[in-house]
Amino acid sequence: MKHSNYLLASGLLFSIMPLCAAQKAKKQRTIKPNIIYIMCDDMGYGDLGCYGQPYISTPNLDRMAQEGMLFTQAYAGSPVSAPSRACFMTGQHSGHTEVRGNKEYWRDTPKVRYGVNEEYSVAGQHPYSTEHIILPEIMKDNGYTTGMFGKWAGGYEGSVSTPDKRGVDEFYGYICQYQAHLYYPNFLNRYSKSLNDQEVIRVIMDENIQHPMFGKDYFKRTQYSADMIHREAMKWIDKQEKGQPFFGILTYTLPHAELAQPEDSIYLSYEKKFFWDRTWGGNEDSRYNPAEHVHAQFAGMITRLDTYVGEILAKLKEKGLDENTIVIFTSDNGPHEEGGADPTFFGRDGKLRGLKRQCYEGGIRIPFIVRWPGKVAQGVKNDHQLAFYDLMPTICDLAGIKNYVERYTNKSLEKDYFDGISFAPTLLGQSGQPKHQYLYWEFSETDQIGLRMGDWKMVVKKGTPLLYNLAEDLHEDHDISAQHPDIVQQMIGYIQKEHVESKYFKVTLPQ
Repeated sequence: MKHSNYLLASGLLFSIMPLCAAQKAKKQRTIKPNIIYIMCDDMGYGDLGCYGQPYISTPNLDRMAQEGMLFTQAYAGSPVSAPSRACFMTGQHSGHTEVRGNKEYWRDTPKVRYGVNEEYSVAGQHPYSTEHIILPEIMKDNGYTTGMFGKWAGGYEGSVSTPDKRGVDEFYGYICQYQAHLYYPNFLNRYSKSLNDQEVIRVIMDENIQHPMFGKDYFKRTQYSADMIHREAMKWIDKQEKGQPFFGILTYTLPHAELAQPEDSIYLSYEKKFFWDRTWGGNEDSRYNPAEHVHAQFAGMITRLDTYVGEILAKLKEKGLDENTIVIFTSDNGPHEEGGADPTFFGRDGKLRGLKRQCYEGGIRIPFIVRWPGKVAQGVKNDHQLAFYDLMPTICDLAGIKNYVERYTNKSLEKDYFDGISFAPTLLGQSGQPKHQYLYWEFSETDQIGLRMGDWKMVVKKGTPLLYNLAEDLHEDHDISAQHPDIVQQMIGYIQKEHVESKYFKVTLPQ
């Protein structure tokens, strides 16, 4: 009797074991990947070694490109910061987003004092619409831990759209991109669930506020925001563990002006290299302090950013998270010439016309690298055309989030726009990659609209359409609209279709 019971138990044991193994294998197959999205500030298409930059050392990003996929026709959401970030967050292009420019809310607010400095009592820009879901909310709703470190630019302090209200568990950085013009600021912002913060708060830089915001004594400040933000991001990554997926948004302000950084080995190596360097006089209204050795400063800021990326990749490997973590690197728009920066010297536009705030290629085509060991092919250059609003569907695909449009469409709206197309098939080497018929941009501050349709590129300046063939004229030098009136009319029709009027951000449509 005992013998037969043992045999029966053994039989059950052997019948159950393969099932458990199958369930375990299924669980391993369906484990969600971690995702780290690194977006720097105002880096041009040609600013990295892997994109042809001859003067600036970027070994970690170059290696990331060798270990992943580099895109040659990737586009920001807008030619300037806040709306470009909005396109990433909302999955909408800049003809549909609520945030389409850098509308400020601090200009006429009362002043407060920090040490020897007067500051604005409110900081930040126009808020994202609460009627449309944003990416951190989707990720959090699907079981991800969320963290954001760097620049928010999606709503002013106390508004309806701050990190604490929009699906972010941990935030440290700048709510306001105007505040982010200072690398040695009077304060940064924080929201931390782990520290029981109830809302976004200001973290005072006690060492910095003892010195003025402008002039030579400014450089006596010691609390460098880029390093501080990076340290908080690294602490957050270090807390993550296998089995709990995480979504990190690292919106570093480097290499945006002002041109300032610690005088360490990174900077000093470039000061020696550019021994003949020039100076720049500063602009107090824009919070850009005077700078010496402007080329050394700019190059050092990019190499510093590259060092941060190397530390992130090393930390993922140290924690055994490397193979299950997708890392994306990009820039929010094209290069700037503010604060003494010199894009002409560095050839930073990668032979593209235009800078930040312009809908020419140089203002919107950006570096874009994706690394996922074992999943994304190594050392591949890809010419798939994508824009920031494609990131929402792509990240949802990679995270196994199904039917995100149907699940998250606001049914109370007449139309809730989701404009992106997932490029996950391209990343994963699958066939049948859907493509956009066209890509769309608009920017009210310079009254420009951009539309790319295959190799055709239209730039509308104050209502006047200009047509270029990028296959033959990448620099957009030759307007050929008179030779192709049919193409012009077709593209104007698409522009009129895509633009939805905004009471805050106006552009002139072509007729």
